[in-house]
This record gives sequence, structure tokens and C-alpha cells, in this order.
Amino acid sequence: METLKPEAGTEARPDRPAPAERSAVYRSFWRKLDTALSAVEGGHDLTASLDEMLRTLLKDFPQELGFVAGRLYEKVDDSRYVLRRWYGDSPPDKLGYAVPITYAAVQELLERGILIMKETDPGFDHTIEDPLGVTVFAAMTIGRDNQYLLSFSIEGDFNREKTLYLLSAIQHVIGQKIRQQRFHNIMEEARQIQLSLLPKSSPSFPGYDIHGRSVPADAVGGDLYDFIQYSERILGIAVADASGHGLPAALQARDVITGLRMGMAEHLKIVSTIERLNRVINRSTLVTRFASLFYGELERNGNFIYCNAGHPPALLCQDGRFQELDQGGLVLGPDPDAHYERGYLRLRPSDVIVIYSDGITEAQSPEGEDFGVPRLQAIIAGHPSLPARGLADLIFQKVEAFSRRARPRDDQTVVVVRHPA
Repeated sequence: METLKPEAGTEARPDRPAPAERSAVYRSFWRKLDTALSAVEGGHDLTASLDEMLRTLLKDFPQELGFVAGRLYEKVDDSRYVLRRWYGDSPPDKLGYAVPITYAAVQELLERGILIMKETDPGFDHTIEDPLGVTVFAAMTIGRDNQYLLSFSIEGDFNREKTLYLLSAIQHVIGQKIRQQRFHNIMEEARQIQLSLLPKSSPSFPGYDIHGRSVPADAVGGDLYDFIQYSERILGIAVADASGHGLPAALQARDVITGLRMGMAEHLKIVSTIERLNRVINRSTLVTRFASLFYGELERNGNFIYCNAGHPPALLCQDGRFQELDQGGLVLGPDPDAHYERGYLRLRPSDVIVIYSDGITEAQSPEGEDFGVPRLQAIIAGHPSLPARGLADLIFQKVEAFSRRARPRDDQTVVVVRHPA
């Protein structure tokens, strides 16, 4: 790209590109800039990310920008910015150099957001800039509360209008990248919180083989499962699915599981506890205000008491025949006065229960066909001796192959309870 000379006033210049040509150049620069900065790896350390962006700007855009050096300053308190990074020819040993916020150039920059200043401009302070060898610079503010300043040294002729436009584009793309990184960090923290709610391992419950697995559609999901050991003879098993997916659904599913952990005890009735939980969910201020829940309590002698609150019916397989466990009531949340019933069965040796979320049976093929309950039943019946972990993993493998998607469209959860012969 041709480097243009400074314009005098607003008079036309013979070497100034036509408006259409300038627009095309600017669009091309924007696309290249967005691509280059999007490739910068994000992380929790914003300074490190900005460091890499600064390096990228100087390395990949020498002709477009005409910058010969770049500096990253960070605000350390209300009185000063400190030089954190320097890139360019023969950088001075000035890391840690402090620039007062009262410096007129900094004040003007904080007011405008972007700035070009020459040594002949009012406000240029030689006592501050001379130790850095700066005579002309372009600068911009970055981050929340102007936490960072990016400053670039310019040598030779430059086009002020073009440089201001490019600075604005850089500021916008970097700001967008920071917002995306901040959102990513928030989601990663939420994901870690959600993972902390999932069981760390399969429960040890003598006489039974039990395993659960959950795969979210987003970084965090609206599915959760839990194993609650009340005593040596009773194990609680729960699968919750909040409406939607993503962060709001994850928060709602967390509330369901947390409510169960706090509300259930060995001698409390399932139905009354779930009815109380329903009222809690109803009073939630989240956009996602309902969730399905399958909750059951398994006893060492094989008794299984459960309540299905609007969840896809769990499947009991006995001698190759299936029974849907659908006793219960409405999903949690919409009706604070909803009443629930409990179901009862007795597990025999070789029986298996598979509790799942609708992300399993509603997974679609590229042609739009649902995976469906019959396919799930066929997998269960076709592997009567497969351990609980193996059966759960096989279900996920079959669903992934059917949908031809590595990442599901909806959250998917499977819990297998097997009573080996």
C-alpha cells in the first residue's frame, strides 16, 4: 500500500485515492486485521493477549500502518500508566517507565479514545517522550475503564485521515476480541463450577454397577446428574434437565441438584421434597424457569422408588422387555401447586435401568430423523451383559454416529443402573 503524505487543510490532492478506492482499501484492511487478531490465543491474562496483539500489528501490518515501534501501557493506579511491553527497532531499556495520567497527551487521549500527536503539537511533553525517543505517535485506549494504552511510533510522512481510521479499526477489533475473551473466561469459570457439581466417580453401591455421563451442547449445559449416598443401604440417583441450554439453563440445573442435596434425607418422603423443590423453581428469577427431573432412590434389596417430574421416562429392561418409568407429574416450575406421585419397582438380577435426557432421543440425523426411543432400546437389549460404563459410552457413540456430530445440538445425559446377575 502506498504511503501518503500529510494533507494540508482540506484541499484536494492529486495523489489522494478516490472514495471508492479508499473504501475498498479500508474493507480489505478490516478483514485482514480481524483475521490476524482472531488468531491470537486468548487466556485469563489480558496483558499477555494484548502483548501478542501488539506484536501481530507490528509484524503483519508494516505497510498498512507505517508504525516502527509499539508500546503497551497499563494503568496501575489513578496517577500513572506504566510501560509493560515495547516492540520495534532498538527498544530502550524502559520497561516500567511511568507516564503520569496528568500528562496533557494522556488526558486528551482518555477524552477522545484515539490520538495522533507530533512534537510540534501543543501538549507534547519532551521531558516524557524524549527518554523513549518518540517524536510522533499514534495512540488508543483499550479495555474497561481505559485500563491499557497502546502507543505507536511513526516515522516519515503519513496520512492523518487514514491513520485515524486504521486506529479506530484496530481499537474496535481489539475491544471485540477482549469482550469475547472475557465472555469465554466467564463461561469457562461457569463450566468449572458445573463440573464440580457432577460426581467425581461412579458410586460404590454393593451389588450394583452404576455410571453416569453428560455432554453439554455449549461450554456449559442444562443437564446435570447426581448420586446422593444417604446411607449404606440407600442411594439417591438424579438427572435434571433445565429448559434450553447454555449458562441460564446451567444455573437452573444447578439449583435443582443443589435443592435435592439440601432437601433429601433418608427418612423424608420423595414426593413432599420434590413438591417443595417445585415451588422454589417457580419463584426463580431466571429466564429459564422450569426443569425436568427424574429422581429415584435405590435400596440394597432392589427396591427402587422414583418420581418423574416431566422428564423422558427412564427405561427398565427386564428379560429383554421394557417398562417406561413415568410416574410423577409436571416439569418443575410452571405450576407452584403441582402435585406429584411416586413410582415403585423391584430390581432383579440382570435388570438394567437407563435414565437419559431428551438430547439423546431427539438427536437428529442430517436428514432430520430423530434417534428415538426404539433405537435406544435396541442398544440396551442388544448388550445385556455390558458394564454400566460401557453401555453409557456405547449409547453416546451410537448417537454421535447417527447424528454425525461431534458436538450435540442439545445437552445429552445418560445414567445406567445395572443389577448384575
